[in-house]
Amino acid sequence: PFTFEPMLAGLETTPLRAYAHGVPRYYIQNFGSAVSHPDTNEYSWFAQDTIRITNRLALSLGLRYDLQTFSTRGLITNPLWPDSGKVPIDTNDFAPRVGLAYSVGNHRPLVIRAGYGLFYTRIPQIYTSTVATDNGIASSNLFLDNSKFFDHQVFPTYPNPLVSCALNGMYCAPSAAVANRVTSDISAFAPNFRTPKVHQASLNLERELVDRFAAGLSYLYVHGVDLIRARDVNLPPPAREPYPVYDESGTNFLGTYYNVDTFSTWQFSRSLTCPFPPCINPLARPVPQLGAINQFESAASSLYHGLTVSVRRRMVSGVYFRLAYTWARAVDDGQDALVAGRPVTVQNSYSTHSERGPSVTDQRHRFVFSWIAEPRPFSRTHDVLGTLFNDWKFSGVVMVGSGRPVNARVIGDPNQDDNSGNDRFPGLWRNSRLVRIMPARI
Repeated sequence: PFTFEPMLAGLETTPLRAYAHGVPRYYIQNFGSAVSHPDTNEYSWFAQDTIRITNRLALSLGLRYDLQTFSTRGLITNPLWPDSGKVPIDTNDFAPRVGLAYSVGNHRPLVIRAGYGLFYTRIPQIYTSTVATDNGIASSNLFLDNSKFFDHQVFPTYPNPLVSCALNGMYCAPSAAVANRVTSDISAFAPNFRTPKVHQASLNLERELVDRFAAGLSYLYVHGVDLIRARDVNLPPPAREPYPVYDESGTNFLGTYYNVDTFSTWQFSRSLTCPFPPCINPLARPVPQLGAINQFESAASSLYHGLTVSVRRRMVSGVYFRLAYTWARAVDDGQDALVAGRPVTVQNSYSTHSERGPSVTDQRHRFVFSWIAEPRPFSRTHDVLGTLFNDWKFSGVVMVGSGRPVNARVIGDPNQDDNSGNDRFPGLWRNSRLVRIMPARI
């Protein structure tokens, strides 16, 4: 695909203008086999028993066991990275559960419910599929930056591909003209990879205040552990480099710099590879024969606290409603949601603690009003009208909440890790609270 972004070297080009003139910034093409067999088998066993200790106290105990296995068909281990071409198997996924219900008082009793459970999540097959295809042997990719001198010489004319491949073909090979420009990335599970799991606990208090009206107070705790996060482990240690700041035209230097932990270095002298200095030197990877080595690790975690106050009216005279307000906080350190291609979460592979921040689902305040109406305007003596207009059900939900965080990303790959999707605005942490989107749904 082609990507349209502002150009370098002071050109006053917006992405929209670049698209209108057919001048892309980046070109990406993958080569190799597009076939994978991420077959999986899932086995689960569950045992539960409910014990009524007294007429006021009930206890529920449960134990679940999960096992997920993967097919090894088509997996190839690259000698340059022995951990490649392997799939995990975790046989220790025992998940206990406990819950209780207790009633206090006789007239309009206070009902207390509490519970705790350990839950193991399944490993999405997109990860095993990526491990099968991104092995550094059977696949490769081409990345061109139109703002770089030598890349510009072979950059294709939009929208024509640089290398034509069969429309429904299962394999595509790079041509001899670009064979020396392709790189081979690897995606692999870490040796100590474990199944992600979630600890969940809750406490709920509910009591009928007056006839037909009940109030509730509930607390929810969710702690994710061993969540999947990808990290490029084929990067040199970063160095802090100053970047000049220009105005929106890209031509006027504002006299200030911002510092970036970058994996490449600046070159200020003219050379064959840098005809117009200053230039950024190519990335020198520890394993030079390979490109990015995206290692899937059980390294991320998440934490959620939620407190809800609610009032509800039981269904009486065909009307039910519920009002609820929730205060919540959710933080994590960058769990991945791999859909396709390269994961983009971690900005600095040597500083994963800087990924700690609000979750994308972090919503501090949320109000919900729901209602159900079942009117019966006609009695049984009006058979025809009752058949037409009785027994209809109407319902609605109104949800209003505070904003969720947005990751303030920048383009141009300023940290030069060959990943243009993981760079954040200087001075802002991931999903900074300074940038949020405001939802309202009815």
